[in-house]
Amino acid sequence: MENNEEPRDAKRITGIALKLNDLVGYQGDAVVSKTIVDKNTGTVTLFSFDTEQGLSEHTAPFDALVYIFDGEAEVTISGESNRIKQGEMIIMPANEPHALRAIEKFKMMLVMIKS
Repeated sequence: MENNEEPRDAKRITGIALKLNDLVGYQGDAVVSKTIVDKNTGTVTLFSFDTEQGLSEHTAPFDALVYIFDGEAEVTISGESNRIKQGEMIIMPANEPHALRAIEKFKMMLVMIKS
């Protein structure tokens, strides 16, 4: 998919009110992701994490906003651990090492702005 195209089912979800919780489901012992906006200037991706699942430490070249809309996660940024619960958000700064781990199963929206 080219960066200037919407994900295949974006037309199905554009222009209508939806609940984030309904757009991505849980799978046992897995991390699930679904990109709902994919542009040259940024992305919006929904994730679900089963308990104890996570993303290992990595860096990204852009700031990234994480909004937890179900459950609870541990987000570590540059070695500092943060417990983030449903209804809370955190910004992970560009080029800083960060990791995520499910304290309990959780769902999040990741918003990355590339400019």
